[in-house]
Amino acid sequence: MRKYLLTRETGKWTDILPIAAILSIQFPLFTTLPANILFRILHIPDFFLFLAGGDEAASAFLREYAIFIGIWILFFLNVLIFKNNRPMLKALKYRRETNNLKGALIGLLMGFGSNAICILMSWLMGDIKLTFNGFHPALFIAFLIAVCIQSGGEELTDRCYLYQKLRRGYKNPWIAILANACVFSALHLLNPGVTILSVLDIFLSGLVFSLFVYYYDCFWAAVMMHAGWNFTQSILFGLPNSGVVSAYSVFKLDAASARDGLFYTVNFGVEGSLGSILILAVIAAVMIYLNRGKMEKADFWA
Repeated sequence: MRKYLLTRETGKWTDILPIAAILSIQFPLFTTLPANILFRILHIPDFFLFLAGGDEAASAFLREYAIFIGIWILFFLNVLIFKNNRPMLKALKYRRETNNLKGALIGLLMGFGSNAICILMSWLMGDIKLTFNGFHPALFIAFLIAVCIQSGGEELTDRCYLYQKLRRGYKNPWIAILANACVFSALHLLNPGVTILSVLDIFLSGLVFSLFVYYYDCFWAAVMMHAGWNFTQSILFGLPNSGVVSAYSVFKLDAASARDGLFYTVNFGVEGSLGSILILAVIAAVMIYLNRGKMEKADFWA
């Protein structure tokens, strides 16, 4: 009878969709506890304040990104304590043909490029005005690392832990692909300025990240595209990142003159604009078309 069911024999009861989703939410929900313990031991807040040149606002915002290190800690504790989750670590391992530096670089360029196109179009259309705010090398690099930690933490939650649990639990890989994109967008519902369009935008970005894992077995491409997108809009150009404006950026937005447009929304930034949704939809469609007829690159639970 099992062959007629959606579930796989390798699956566990914790891999059923609602339970797997709830278990994945533990990571962002409890990330502050391990992160704060680590920060206290290593005196990280003092170091951030030093990097920010005494600017408490920039230091606090840097900490908001870096605190996602707690997800990394919780994830590795989870897969080490629960033996049946250890194959998830294979998704992180370097592989010469797939999960490699080239894939990560492609992801980074796609994240930077897709977001930069939206910003450029917004600027050309007069929806935003930008001025140079200043470049501080040490703080710039610190934010780059912190954004990678934040983006990587979210990807560990959805494109590794939740995705792999659903692949172990269900025969159809699209359950894992679509469900983790839904959970990813749901985690942003409480962000300031959220709209239906912004939720759709975040769902599509989650879909693209999932396709990197499914078609290319390249988790790090998803991480770096996510990081490239966030870093470009938040730290390079000072635009809202999912509704939140950075306290430090190379360029600064004239918020008073900003207006809603095809590629920009005042309350949520680039994300949630029709232009951004179109770009992400095209990327997803191209990835699916180029890989039509192909099966997933790696199934760790077969």
